[in-house]
Amino acid sequence: MLYTSLSSKQGILAQKSSKLTKKTIRWLVALSSIPLFGIVTAFGIAPNTPSFEEVQVEEVVLDLSIPDVLPENQTNQTFWHQENIRRGDTIATILNRLDVNNQDSTDFLQAARGSRAMRQLKPGQTIYAQTNADGELLTLRYFFGNEELFLMEKTDDEFKMTEQPIELDAQIHMKSGVISSSLFAATDSAGIPNNVAMQLTDIFASEIDFYRDLRQGDRFTIVYETFSDNGKRAKTGRVLAVEFINKGKSHQAVYFKASNGADGYYTPAGESLRKAFLLSPLTFSRVSSGFTNARYHPILKEWRAHRGIDYAAPTGTPVKATANGIITFSGSQKGYGNLVVLKHNGKYETAYGHLSRFASGMSKGKRVNQGDVIGYVGSTGMATGPHLHYELRVDGLQRDPTKVALPTAPPIAKKDLSAFQKDTHSLVARLNVMRNIHYAVLE
Repeated sequence: MLYTSLSSKQGILAQKSSKLTKKTIRWLVALSSIPLFGIVTAFGIAPNTPSFEEVQVEEVVLDLSIPDVLPENQTNQTFWHQENIRRGDTIATILNRLDVNNQDSTDFLQAARGSRAMRQLKPGQTIYAQTNADGELLTLRYFFGNEELFLMEKTDDEFKMTEQPIELDAQIHMKSGVISSSLFAATDSAGIPNNVAMQLTDIFASEIDFYRDLRQGDRFTIVYETFSDNGKRAKTGRVLAVEFINKGKSHQAVYFKASNGADGYYTPAGESLRKAFLLSPLTFSRVSSGFTNARYHPILKEWRAHRGIDYAAPTGTPVKATANGIITFSGSQKGYGNLVVLKHNGKYETAYGHLSRFASGMSKGKRVNQGDVIGYVGSTGMATGPHLHYELRVDGLQRDPTKVALPTAPPIAKKDLSAFQKDTHSLVARLNVMRNIHYAVLE
């Protein structure tokens, strides 16, 4: 039984406490552990209410039935997880992040040894998995290649796998954001997928240094595509159009595929955004030492010229080729430490020093494309800390990359100009509408 009373200042409840038996106390403890739903207690004093001394005190004794408290059975619950594929991932590391238990991970790896999809883990793509509370792998879905679906379903403790082409439904999204701290914080806040944000940085890599040039209040609008299968998000596609307003200047880009199959991003006027050289070999970094004729060397303890640009970044940060080229040197060289030198068209070379390690296959004579990862930031050679030493060489002489007029890619060919204007007109209109809306909000 539960004893409840209204107490006066004489403490009637205290006088009755001796009536509580040990059994009653146990019931009270049990009651206190049960969540109460739908019960609201309000205390207040209405106007003209008599004083407490005049209130009649009545002891109320109620019989309360204690419901059985049974733990919820969660063994039949299932959960969907998703993981973006990262550079260097194996299917084993992804299964671990998807919370698949060790036994099913081992069995799946054995069953999927001959799978094409599991050999085509493309960074930025997503793998979806369904598990139960014990980490048993029930379903795994991965869209790979040219819109092909890898589907694994567990039936009678066996993994049944199929790989087949599918037709996906395309949707176009348009989202905007404002920079307050960092680009990725702004894209996360706007609900923009990470691989779309990375495409943005690649598109404007020859226009904007996303470490040094960003300012609070910079704005962006992105038009991009996604694909779904029976209403379920399958993959994120490419950016179709984007505007980035940096330091008050508008940069616009639209995607176009020419009649010869070549594709890329162009300004609305048809000028290519693909410059011959990127502004920086690192996506996000800071310049720790610039190009100068007189710098005090921290190791040699003397003043000497610094014929390159140093980018401070954590060890292991990917280093990208700033232009298409052929590797003419890959190895260790005196103060440079681990060094890669690329020969580009004409009179240009670039050098990348102090690398912690080289990317796979970076041997002399290999052809690399602009944006390919050629190595990783380190502190080998004469370096006091992890950074990249980057040089631009013109006719064999080091030149300041920030002051050299570098060649650009050709614009839209005349034969494709009409198709370009027709295909991109609506995309440019979307960007302009979003910019006008933003200005209207500010006013």
